[in-house]
Amino acid sequence: MDWLTILIIVIQCFIITLAVTTAFAYLTLFERRILARLQNRVGPNRAGPAGFLQPAADAVKLFFKEDIVPAMADKPVYLLAPALAVIPALIIWAVIPFGCLNLNWDYQACYDPARTNLWNILQITDLNIGVLYVLAVTSIGVYGITLAGWASNNKYSMLGGIRSSAQLISYELALGCAVLSVVMTYGTFSTHEIVAQQQGWLWGIIPQLLGFVLYMVAATAEVVRAPFDLVEAEQELTGGYNTEYGSMKFALFFMAEYIKLIAVSALAVTFFFGGWHFPGLDILGRGVTALAGPVAGSIVFGIVSLGAFLLKVVIFLFISVWIRASWPRLRYDRLMDLGWKWLLPVGLLNLVYTAVVIVLIPDRVVHSWVLFGLGALTIAIAIGFNRTPKPVDNVTLVNDIQIPQGN
Repeated sequence: MDWLTILIIVIQCFIITLAVTTAFAYLTLFERRILARLQNRVGPNRAGPAGFLQPAADAVKLFFKEDIVPAMADKPVYLLAPALAVIPALIIWAVIPFGCLNLNWDYQACYDPARTNLWNILQITDLNIGVLYVLAVTSIGVYGITLAGWASNNKYSMLGGIRSSAQLISYELALGCAVLSVVMTYGTFSTHEIVAQQQGWLWGIIPQLLGFVLYMVAATAEVVRAPFDLVEAEQELTGGYNTEYGSMKFALFFMAEYIKLIAVSALAVTFFFGGWHFPGLDILGRGVTALAGPVAGSIVFGIVSLGAFLLKVVIFLFISVWIRASWPRLRYDRLMDLGWKWLLPVGLLNLVYTAVVIVLIPDRVVHSWVLFGLGALTIAIAIGFNRTPKPVDNVTLVNDIQIPQGN
C-alpha cells in the first residue's frame, strides 16, 4: 500500500466522520419538524430561517451546560461509556458502499462483482467478510449503554442498561437471520458484491421480502428507537441509562443513536433496495462517456449513484420518524415475546425457505419470485395469527362499585 492510498483512506475517513456527524445534527431537526407536522404542531422555527440553525443552537447549549460526575459513580467507566457507544456507530460506515466513483475511470467496473479494475472512492474498504464486520460492530454498541447504566450508580440507570442487554440478545438473533438470508441469496459476505448483484429491478427485497420485514423490526430494536425504546422510558426509568449524564456526554449517546439509525437505514438500502443502483444509471453513464469521455462519465455516474443512495436512505429515515409518531411503546414482556416467539422462529423459517428454494430452483429470477411469494404468504399468516383475540394477561380487574348518592 503506497502513501497515496493511505492518504486517500485518511481523507475518506475524515469526510465520512464529518458527514455523518453533521447528518446526525440535522436528522434531529428533520425528525422534530416531521413529528410536529404529523402531530399538528409548529416545531422548531426560531433559530435561523425556518429553524435551520436549531442543531447549532442545541450544540452550543450542550457545550456550555455544567458537566457533573456523580460522587459515587465509577468515574473511569462512567467517562468511557459515551465513547464506547459512539465509536461503533462511526466505524460501521467503513464497509458500506454509498455510491460508485471509480478512480480508474471505468464506470462499468462498478457492476463487476469480482471487483476487477475498481477503485471505488465512495467506499472505504470492501472486506470479503464485510457482513460479518457489520454484525460484529452493531453487537458491541450495547456495551456503551450497559456500562453507562452500571457506572452511574443509579438504580434507574442500571435497569435501563440491563434492559438494553436483554433487548440486544432478543433481537440480534432475528437480525442475524435476516442478514444471513441475504448472504445465502447472493452467496457472498462482501457488501460490494451484494450491491453489484442487485442490478436492474431485481433488488434484494424481492427474494427477501420476509427478511426485510425481520430486518426492519430487529434494526429498530437494535437502535432502541420507538416503539422499542424501553431502555430510556422516562415514565418508568426517569430517562434510563443516561439519567446521570449531562453536557456533551449526554449528547454523545444521542449522537450514537442517530448515527446508528442512519447506518442501519444505509444497510437496509444496501441489502434490500439495490444500494446505489437506480434505473437508467447505466444509460446515463454510457451517454456521458460517449459525449465527454470516460473521466466525465465516471464522475457523473459516481455523483448520481451517491444521490440515489442518499435519497433511499432519507426515505428510510422518514419511515423511522413516521413509526415513532404512530406506534406506542411496547410493554417489556411483550417486547420479549415478540423477539423470541415470533421474530426468531420466522427468521429460522426464512433461512429454510432460502436454502431449499435456491437449491431446487437454480434460475435466479424464478427463485427470487418464489421466495417473494413464500415471504408474503408467511407475513399474511403471521398477521392473521396475531389478530386472533387473546385473553387479557397480567391485568388486575377492578369491579365498578356504585356508590349510592345521598339525599
